[in-house]
Amino acid sequence: MGKYRERFIVEPGSKVCLKDRDASEHGGQASHEQATAELSDALAHIDDLQYRLYAERRQALLIVFQGLDAAGKDGTIRHVMSGVDPQGCKTAAFRQPTDEELRHDFLWRVHPHVPGRGEIAIFNRSHYEDVLVVRVHGLVPKKVWKPRYELINDFERTLNVENQTTIVKFFLHVSKSEQLSRFLRRLDDPKRNWKVSEADYREREYWDAYVEAYEDVLRKTSTEGAPWFVIPADHKWFCRLAVSQIVRETLEDMDIRMPQPTADLSEIRRKYHSEIVGHEEEAR
Repeated sequence: MGKYRERFIVEPGSKVCLKDRDASEHGGQASHEQATAELSDALAHIDDLQYRLYAERRQALLIVFQGLDAAGKDGTIRHVMSGVDPQGCKTAAFRQPTDEELRHDFLWRVHPHVPGRGEIAIFNRSHYEDVLVVRVHGLVPKKVWKPRYELINDFERTLNVENQTTIVKFFLHVSKSEQLSRFLRRLDDPKRNWKVSEADYREREYWDAYVEAYEDVLRKTSTEGAPWFVIPADHKWFCRLAVSQIVRETLEDMDIRMPQPTADLSEIRRKYHSEIVGHEEEAR
Protein backbone atom coordinates (compact mmCIF):
# COMPACT_ATOMS: atom_id res chain seq x y z
CA MET A 1 0.00 0.00 0.00
CA GLY A 2 1.33 3.42 -0.98
CA LYS A 3 2.28 6.03 1.57
CA TYR A 4 -0.85 8.14 1.13
CA ARG A 5 -3.25 5.20 1.08
CA GLU A 6 -1.73 3.78 4.24
CA ARG A 7 -1.71 7.16 6.00
CA PHE A 8 -5.20 8.37 5.12
CA ILE A 9 -7.30 5.21 4.88
CA VAL A 10 -10.10 4.66 7.39
CA GLU A 11 -9.73 1.08 8.50
CA PRO A 12 -13.11 -0.73 8.58
CA GLY A 13 -14.83 -0.28 11.92
CA SER A 14 -12.26 2.15 13.29
CA LYS A 15 -13.32 5.25 15.17
CA VAL A 16 -12.62 8.55 13.45
CA CYS A 17 -12.10 11.83 15.28
CA LEU A 18 -11.72 14.56 12.69
CA LYS A 19 -10.45 17.16 15.14
CA ASP A 20 -7.40 14.93 15.66
CA ARG A 21 -6.63 14.92 11.93
CA ASP A 22 -4.64 17.86 10.67
CA ALA A 23 -6.42 19.40 7.68
CA SER A 24 -3.29 21.43 6.87
CA GLU A 25 -0.97 18.42 6.56
CA HIS A 26 1.03 18.31 3.34
CA GLY A 27 2.80 14.95 3.56
CA GLY A 28 6.27 16.38 3.95
CA GLN A 29 6.06 18.11 0.59
CA ALA A 30 7.64 21.54 0.90
CA SER A 31 5.56 23.29 -1.73
CA HIS A 32 3.27 23.04 -4.70
CA GLU A 33 6.30 23.28 -6.99
CA GLN A 34 8.02 20.33 -5.32
CA ALA A 35 4.91 18.17 -5.76
CA THR A 36 4.32 19.09 -9.42
CA ALA A 37 6.52 16.38 -10.94
CA GLU A 38 5.01 13.71 -8.71
CA LEU A 39 1.51 14.85 -9.60
CA SER A 40 2.24 14.89 -13.33
CA ASP A 41 3.64 11.36 -13.15
CA ALA A 42 0.52 10.11 -11.36
CA LEU A 43 -1.80 11.77 -13.89
CA ALA A 44 0.10 10.19 -16.80
CA HIS A 45 -0.30 6.75 -15.24
CA ILE A 46 -4.01 7.35 -14.58
CA ASP A 47 -4.47 8.24 -18.26
CA ASP A 48 -2.76 5.03 -19.39
CA LEU A 49 -4.63 2.85 -16.90
CA GLN A 50 -7.99 4.37 -17.82
CA TYR A 51 -7.30 3.59 -21.49
CA ARG A 52 -6.62 -0.02 -20.55
CA LEU A 53 -9.75 -0.17 -18.41
CA TYR A 54 -11.85 1.15 -21.30
CA ALA A 55 -10.36 -1.41 -23.68
CA GLU A 56 -10.69 -4.31 -21.24
CA ARG A 57 -14.36 -3.69 -20.35
CA ARG A 58 -14.22 -6.29 -17.60
CA GLN A 59 -14.48 -4.09 -14.51
CA ALA A 60 -15.25 -0.53 -13.41
CA LEU A 61 -14.14 2.16 -10.96
CA LEU A 62 -16.38 4.42 -8.87
CA ILE A 63 -14.76 7.43 -7.17
CA VAL A 64 -16.82 9.24 -4.52
CA PHE A 65 -16.02 12.75 -3.29
CA GLN A 66 -17.56 14.21 -0.15
CA GLY A 67 -16.66 17.24 1.89
CA LEU A 68 -18.02 20.38 3.45
CA ASP A 69 -18.58 23.47 1.30
CA ALA A 70 -15.36 24.80 -0.32
CA ALA A 71 -13.43 21.65 0.55
CA GLY A 72 -12.16 21.57 -3.04
CA LYS A 73 -14.20 18.77 -4.61
CA ASP A 74 -14.70 20.50 -7.98
CA GLY A 75 -11.06 21.50 -8.36
CA THR A 76 -9.73 18.10 -7.29
CA ILE A 77 -11.95 16.32 -9.80
CA ARG A 78 -10.94 18.75 -12.55
CA HIS A 79 -7.21 18.30 -11.89
CA VAL A 80 -7.00 14.59 -11.09
CA MET A 81 -9.17 13.54 -14.03
CA SER A 82 -7.79 16.15 -16.44
CA GLY A 83 -6.00 13.66 -18.68
CA VAL A 84 -8.53 10.86 -19.03
CA ASP A 85 -10.54 10.09 -22.15
CA PRO A 86 -14.09 11.48 -21.76
CA GLN A 87 -15.43 8.44 -23.64
CA GLY A 88 -14.68 6.22 -20.66
CA CYS A 89 -15.41 8.62 -17.83
CA LYS A 90 -18.56 10.26 -16.47
CA THR A 91 -19.48 12.44 -13.52
CA ALA A 92 -22.63 12.94 -11.48
CA ALA A 93 -23.46 15.55 -8.84
CA PHE A 94 -26.21 14.80 -6.34
CA ARG A 95 -27.87 17.90 -5.04
CA GLN A 96 -31.30 18.53 -3.53
CA PRO A 97 -33.57 15.71 -4.73
CA THR A 98 -36.44 16.44 -7.09
CA ASP A 99 -40.07 15.69 -6.28
CA GLU A 100 -39.90 12.56 -8.41
CA GLU A 101 -36.73 11.36 -6.67
CA LEU A 102 -38.37 11.88 -3.28
CA ARG A 103 -41.16 9.50 -4.32
CA HIS A 104 -38.64 6.65 -4.52
CA ASP A 105 -36.13 5.06 -2.18
CA PHE A 106 -33.03 7.18 -1.56
CA LEU A 107 -30.81 5.04 -3.81
CA TRP A 108 -33.16 5.17 -6.79
CA ARG A 109 -31.56 8.31 -8.24
CA VAL A 110 -28.03 6.99 -7.75
CA HIS A 111 -28.04 3.63 -9.49
CA PRO A 112 -28.36 4.96 -13.09
CA HIS A 113 -25.08 6.85 -12.64
CA VAL A 114 -22.82 4.01 -11.48
CA PRO A 115 -20.12 3.02 -13.98
CA GLY A 116 -20.57 0.30 -16.54
CA ARG A 117 -17.72 -2.11 -17.16
CA GLY A 118 -14.85 -0.25 -18.73
CA GLU A 119 -15.88 3.07 -17.19
CA ILE A 120 -14.83 5.38 -14.40
CA ALA A 121 -17.67 7.24 -12.68
CA ILE A 122 -17.07 10.19 -10.35
CA PHE A 123 -19.65 11.25 -7.77
CA ASN A 124 -19.40 14.88 -6.64
CA ARG A 125 -21.43 14.40 -3.48
CA SER A 126 -23.31 11.15 -3.53
CA HIS A 127 -25.73 8.77 -1.84
CA TYR A 128 -24.06 9.80 1.41
CA GLU A 129 -25.99 13.06 1.40
CA ASP A 130 -28.90 10.96 2.66
CA VAL A 131 -27.12 10.28 5.95
CA LEU A 132 -25.56 13.75 6.17
CA VAL A 133 -27.78 16.66 5.15
CA VAL A 134 -31.00 14.87 6.05
CA ARG A 135 -29.59 14.03 9.47
CA VAL A 136 -28.12 17.45 10.25
CA HIS A 137 -31.25 19.33 9.20
CA GLY A 138 -33.75 16.78 10.47
CA LEU A 139 -35.32 16.29 7.03
CA VAL A 140 -36.27 12.74 7.94
CA PRO A 141 -36.51 11.12 11.39
CA LYS A 142 -33.65 9.10 12.83
CA LYS A 143 -35.55 5.85 12.33
CA VAL A 144 -35.41 6.56 8.58
CA TRP A 145 -31.77 7.62 8.14
CA LYS A 146 -30.16 5.30 10.69
CA PRO A 147 -30.73 2.04 8.71
CA ARG A 148 -29.29 3.65 5.60
CA TYR A 149 -25.67 2.99 6.59
CA GLU A 150 -26.17 -0.73 6.15
CA LEU A 151 -28.26 -0.22 3.02
CA ILE A 152 -25.38 1.78 1.55
CA ASN A 153 -22.92 -0.97 2.46
CA ASP A 154 -25.19 -3.51 0.75
CA PHE A 155 -25.50 -1.27 -2.33
CA GLU A 156 -21.74 -0.87 -2.66
CA ARG A 157 -21.18 -4.58 -2.04
CA THR A 158 -23.64 -5.32 -4.87
CA LEU A 159 -21.59 -3.14 -7.22
CA ASN A 160 -18.42 -4.97 -6.12
CA VAL A 161 -19.82 -8.44 -6.63
CA GLU A 162 -22.26 -8.06 -9.51
CA ASN A 163 -20.34 -5.67 -11.74
CA GLN A 164 -16.71 -5.97 -10.60
CA THR A 165 -16.78 -2.31 -9.54
CA THR A 166 -13.91 -1.08 -7.40
CA ILE A 167 -15.00 1.78 -5.13
CA VAL A 168 -12.79 4.41 -3.55
CA LYS A 169 -14.21 7.23 -1.43
CA PHE A 170 -12.58 10.53 -0.47
CA PHE A 171 -13.58 12.86 2.33
CA LEU A 172 -11.81 16.15 1.70
CA HIS A 173 -11.03 17.44 5.18
CA VAL A 174 -10.94 21.24 5.27
CA SER A 175 -10.63 23.31 8.45
CA LYS A 176 -13.30 25.80 9.46
CA SER A 177 -10.88 28.73 9.19
CA GLU A 178 -9.69 27.72 5.73
CA GLN A 179 -13.27 27.33 4.56
CA LEU A 180 -14.02 30.94 5.57
CA SER A 181 -10.87 32.13 3.78
CA ARG A 182 -11.99 30.38 0.61
CA PHE A 183 -15.42 31.98 0.86
CA LEU A 184 -13.70 35.36 1.03
CA ARG A 185 -11.53 34.59 -2.00
CA ARG A 186 -14.69 33.78 -3.93
CA LEU A 187 -16.04 37.19 -3.04
CA ASP A 188 -12.84 38.87 -4.23
CA ASP A 189 -12.53 36.92 -7.50
CA PRO A 190 -14.98 37.94 -10.27
CA LYS A 191 -14.48 34.57 -11.95
CA ARG A 192 -15.75 32.81 -8.85
CA ASN A 193 -18.46 35.21 -7.70
CA TRP A 194 -21.04 32.81 -9.11
CA LYS A 195 -20.11 30.33 -6.38
CA VAL A 196 -20.96 32.73 -3.55
CA SER A 197 -24.05 31.65 -1.62
CA GLU A 198 -25.40 32.96 1.64
CA ALA A 199 -26.64 29.45 2.33
CA ASP A 200 -23.01 28.26 2.50
CA TYR A 201 -22.35 30.78 5.27
CA ARG A 202 -25.47 29.70 7.14
CA GLU A 203 -24.36 26.07 6.97
CA ARG A 204 -21.31 26.98 9.07
CA GLU A 205 -23.68 27.18 12.03
CA TYR A 206 -24.04 23.39 11.71
CA TRP A 207 -20.32 22.67 11.51
CA ASP A 208 -20.15 20.49 14.62
CA ALA A 209 -23.25 18.54 13.59
CA TYR A 210 -21.75 17.86 10.16
CA VAL A 211 -18.47 16.72 11.72
CA GLU A 212 -20.34 14.29 13.95
CA ALA A 213 -22.36 13.00 10.99
CA TYR A 214 -19.24 12.53 8.87
CA GLU A 215 -17.46 10.68 11.65
CA ASP A 216 -20.34 8.19 11.77
CA VAL A 217 -20.28 7.81 7.98
CA LEU A 218 -16.55 7.11 7.98
CA ARG A 219 -16.77 4.62 10.83
CA LYS A 220 -19.83 2.74 9.60
CA THR A 221 -19.28 2.63 5.84
CA SER A 222 -15.54 2.26 5.29
CA THR A 223 -15.29 -1.35 4.17
CA GLU A 224 -12.66 -3.55 2.57
CA GLY A 225 -14.42 -3.29 -0.79
CA ALA A 226 -15.23 0.43 -0.54
CA PRO A 227 -12.76 2.21 1.76
CA TRP A 228 -12.86 5.85 2.84
CA PHE A 229 -9.81 8.10 2.80
CA VAL A 230 -9.65 11.30 4.86
CA ILE A 231 -7.57 13.67 2.73
CA PRO A 232 -6.14 16.87 4.28
CA ALA A 233 -7.55 19.62 2.06
CA ASP A 234 -6.32 22.97 3.42
CA HIS A 235 -3.53 22.85 0.80
CA LYS A 236 -5.31 22.22 -2.48
CA TRP A 237 -2.13 21.12 -4.26
CA PHE A 238 -1.43 18.44 -1.68
CA CYS A 239 -5.04 17.25 -1.67
CA ARG A 240 -4.83 16.75 -5.45
CA LEU A 241 -1.50 14.97 -5.17
CA ALA A 242 -2.73 12.55 -2.49
CA VAL A 243 -5.97 11.78 -4.36
CA SER A 244 -4.12 11.24 -7.64
CA GLN A 245 -1.68 8.83 -6.03
CA ILE A 246 -4.47 6.82 -4.42
CA VAL A 247 -6.50 6.68 -7.66
CA ARG A 248 -3.41 5.56 -9.55
CA GLU A 249 -2.60 2.82 -7.05
CA THR A 250 -6.22 1.69 -6.95
CA LEU A 251 -6.23 1.29 -10.75
CA GLU A 252 -2.91 -0.56 -10.62
CA ASP A 253 -4.33 -3.00 -8.07
CA MET A 254 -7.24 -3.80 -10.40
CA ASP A 255 -4.85 -5.83 -12.60
CA ILE A 256 -6.24 -4.35 -15.80
CA ARG A 257 -5.23 -6.29 -18.89
CA MET A 258 -5.44 -5.30 -22.51
CA PRO A 259 -7.82 -7.62 -24.37
CA GLN A 260 -6.44 -10.10 -26.86
CA PRO A 261 -7.20 -9.35 -30.52
CA THR A 262 -10.16 -11.23 -31.97
CA ALA A 263 -8.88 -11.04 -35.54
CA ASP A 264 -6.01 -13.00 -37.09
CA LEU A 265 -3.45 -10.20 -37.26
CA SER A 266 -1.14 -12.07 -39.61
CA GLU A 267 -3.99 -12.70 -42.02
CA ILE A 268 -5.16 -9.08 -41.81
CA ARG A 269 -1.62 -7.91 -42.56
CA ARG A 270 -1.31 -10.32 -45.52
CA LYS A 271 -4.68 -9.42 -47.04
CA TYR A 272 -4.70 -5.66 -46.63
CA HIS A 273 -1.15 -4.45 -46.09
CA SER A 274 1.13 -6.72 -48.11
CA GLU A 275 1.27 -4.28 -51.03
CA ILE A 276 2.27 -1.38 -48.75
CA VAL A 277 4.88 -3.52 -47.02
CA GLY A 278 6.27 -4.53 -50.42
CA HIS A 279 6.58 -0.92 -51.57
CA GLU A 280 8.36 0.00 -48.33
CA GLU A 281 10.87 -2.79 -48.81
CA GLU A 282 11.53 -1.68 -52.42
CA ALA A 283 12.06 1.90 -51.25
CA ARG A 284 14.76 0.77 -48.87
